[in-house]
Amino acid sequence: MAARYAEARWWTLEEGGGRILCLLCPRGCRLAEGQTGYCRVRRRSGDRLLTLSYGHPTGFAVDPIEKKPLFHFLPGSRILSFGTLGCTLDCDFCQNWRHSHPRHADSAEEAVPPGDVVALALRHRLPAIAYTYNEPTSFGEYLIDVAAMARGRGLRNVAVTNGYIAPGARREVFAHIDAANVDLKAFSYDFYRQRAQGSLAPVLETLEWIARESGIWLEVTTLLIPGLNDSADMVARECDWILERLGPDVPLHFTAFHPDFRLLDVPPTPPATIARAREIARNRGLRFVYAGNVSDREATATACPGCGATVIERDWHAARVLGLAGSRCAACGETIPGVFA
Repeated sequence: MAARYAEARWWTLEEGGGRILCLLCPRGCRLAEGQTGYCRVRRRSGDRLLTLSYGHPTGFAVDPIEKKPLFHFLPGSRILSFGTLGCTLDCDFCQNWRHSHPRHADSAEEAVPPGDVVALALRHRLPAIAYTYNEPTSFGEYLIDVAAMARGRGLRNVAVTNGYIAPGARREVFAHIDAANVDLKAFSYDFYRQRAQGSLAPVLETLEWIARESGIWLEVTTLLIPGLNDSADMVARECDWILERLGPDVPLHFTAFHPDFRLLDVPPTPPATIARAREIARNRGLRFVYAGNVSDREATATACPGCGATVIERDWHAARVLGLAGSRCAACGETIPGVFA
């Protein structure tokens, strides 16, 4: 059975035996004895920093990979998904706030060692494990141990993340990750400060690192919230940045907001807002732009950028590969970026 708590990585004891400085995320919490970090799952005990979530998932599910959302990575497959407790941000609009913002991080009772997670995926003959539901970097130590063991058994690893992680921890946490969907909350420093209690800059740095240095397949999601981050200008600036820094082939998902957590007085996102954002993105030069949380088969299908043929058809989270020969369009031979086998 896994230990109740594990010693955390990515911290240092300040000179003279003062506070412990947590080095996991850009927040850099400085902790006195008994204090817990902003993420709610890292606590100082004596001259050590403990992670409270190691080995304590809040539950498991078998999900379509399209639900992450990942549209260009093993389309049509089902994967094992799990998370723990805690988050490095504090978003007013969090859709998984019961996991991300727990009152008590000690609530998970049953310990699940890394080997048991991998065995569960193998038993159900699933090709990959997704670290999701809450922010996976907050349980980075557990993620690393599960992911390394999973890769050793031929499984792939998927992170659904806010990208808010310090550079020193980033390379270790993502060392065994094969695909990531990064939630880019908004292309606005004010939005991140006021609505997510964080900063945009570290997220952009993570996106560039994944796209340029890591070898990880990358997709990006932005939840469009009426009146807060859905203006044509903000969407255009985000798309221009993605085109310049990440390239035209990184899939971008615009998803519809529904009222939740502390943001209950904002209406759901109209489908027209999603359609407008997709049009802006495609006009800016992005080649794969999708809609999420709406029923729109055209806006969720993957079309060949060469001839326009539909190569993957989707109905909500169900996907059907129609016109792919390996990673090429069966109609014209154009390469479709992604990992399809």
